[in-house]
Amino acid sequence: MHHDLRYPSYMKKLIAVFLILLSALAVADDSKLAPELRGLPPDAKTRVIVQYNQPVTVSSGGLLGGLVGGVLNLVGNLLQVLPLVNGVVADLTGGSIVSLSNQPDVVYISPDRPLVTLLSNAAPAINAPYAWSAGYTGTGVGVAVVDSGISNVPDLRSTGLLFSTSDVVYNQNFVPTSTTSADQYGHGTHIAGLISGNGTSSTGSSYYRTFKGIAPNSKLINFRVLDANGNGTDSQVIAAIGQAIALKSQYNIRVLNLSLGRPIIESYRLDPLCRAVEAAWKSGIVVVVAAGNQGRDNSAGNNGYGTISSPGNDPYVITVGAMKPMGTPQRTDDLIASYSSKGPTAIDHIVKPDVVAPGNLLVSLGIPGTLSSEYPVNWVPLSYYVRNGSSAPSNTYFTLNGTSMAAGVVSGAVADLLQARPYLTPDQVKARLMKTAYKRFPQSSSVTDPINGVTYTSYYDIFTVGAGYVDLAAALSNNDVATGTAMSPTASYDSSSGNVYLVKDDSAVWGTSAVWGTSAVWGTSEFVNSDSAVWGTNAISGASAVWGTNTDSGLSAVWGTSAVWGTSAVWGTSAVWGTSAVWGTSTTGVGEN
Repeated sequence: MHHDLRYPSYMKKLIAVFLILLSALAVADDSKLAPELRGLPPDAKTRVIVQYNQPVTVSSGGLLGGLVGGVLNLVGNLLQVLPLVNGVVADLTGGSIVSLSNQPDVVYISPDRPLVTLLSNAAPAINAPYAWSAGYTGTGVGVAVVDSGISNVPDLRSTGLLFSTSDVVYNQNFVPTSTTSADQYGHGTHIAGLISGNGTSSTGSSYYRTFKGIAPNSKLINFRVLDANGNGTDSQVIAAIGQAIALKSQYNIRVLNLSLGRPIIESYRLDPLCRAVEAAWKSGIVVVVAAGNQGRDNSAGNNGYGTISSPGNDPYVITVGAMKPMGTPQRTDDLIASYSSKGPTAIDHIVKPDVVAPGNLLVSLGIPGTLSSEYPVNWVPLSYYVRNGSSAPSNTYFTLNGTSMAAGVVSGAVADLLQARPYLTPDQVKARLMKTAYKRFPQSSSVTDPINGVTYTSYYDIFTVGAGYVDLAAALSNNDVATGTAMSPTASYDSSSGNVYLVKDDSAVWGTSAVWGTSAVWGTSEFVNSDSAVWGTNAISGASAVWGTNTDSGLSAVWGTSAVWGTSAVWGTSAVWGTSAVWGTSTTGVGEN
């Protein structure tokens, strides 16, 4: 007699219910769960990124079954595979997340967190005209812009004798609710202009100002990851970074610009976004990231220290803070923007930012979109650049502020440097920019917000300006080539002395010789005693200046074991600052004069 060994349909349902109940009774391995996922109700569905310790294989059926290591066929929908981080994106119940946390092949599970842009003239301040006069304009270098998209505008098209060609050589959309790679927000096009704008719409006898990008002959690779409100997710950015690596050879992608971020919730070693940027870095792509715009945040009594965003907390990438050009071509009077986020990074205490660059009140390309609708007064008046122009607003150029803009400026500088020195690795580029950065700053500077009347004082320490102000001429004139990594060091706080010290990775170039010694890279004024403390009680204005007037609270916020803002983060669970501007809906509160 032949017996049918297959389960009838009702038995399959019972088994499924049993598995759900079993998963609900399981105890989670919290070391593998991001803080937001701990203690979820068993039936609560959440979109997560699951990272495995080996490449992922997927069975048919669209479920989390058949993955590496024989993972249970859990309740949840598989949405996307992220090979770059050995991960998948899935909608899972709390019970399934608990069960997955106990799987030996699972490394870490985190929410598919939201990201947005990091908003707040640059060329003379970083000595870009020197590069242009030497013929270095980014020719042949591909720059991937992972942002809100890039629109087709005249300043991003090169006109020849017979036809015009676009500076944008590749377009791809990663926003699931849209089918276009064009910019509907207005941020990505502005960044693209700072990198590669050729100034077509402001060049000629009719104009007395020309708005040109730092690498006007570079080629742009457009990866749209942010929607019309400037919002996106980890998985969209990770997918775009993976595509940049895949297209690296085809388009000579040597630079990746990430003018976006979100709060730091876990160590960079587990953060899937940081793992993705490291993969790009190790593939030979220089990754430039905005530091964040939370330098004014004193909610934890920390005077804005410890507010760097992810993935700017990764020790490999170049993390950029924002300077104010002060309306003059020379950089000697430039000041730090008080909103520019400061290090050390939450949890890992990485010394950031690495460098600073112009980011405040920068003029670049504008488009009709969300930003221009919200801030119509940011359109540049024609009289600002057109001879005998009226006060009517331009429909071409727009002003924005922030570390986003500063990152775009540095990406352009890197493109110029790589045209001149194509053999440089990402670590060598970073080390060169840090060592040659301009290091003459005032002791402190202050700005009073005209809206709330609060005065913000900034100190020019290693956690505010990093190794200094990017100087492209100095970088091109220097021939020192690093032989180790350029991983940013860790800051270590000694509670007995109140001093903070640099702890360098064994593979890092810093300190391997006098050429790459700490004082050569960060400047002699960064250190307050012979033991190389970067900050101490005898520093410029004492510990209270750095960690806040309530020193105990500030110290706890910066050097505590958890994230600076706790599991909910200072900006909540949605956007970095929501749909309004950094300092609210008033345009006058966005930039600094």
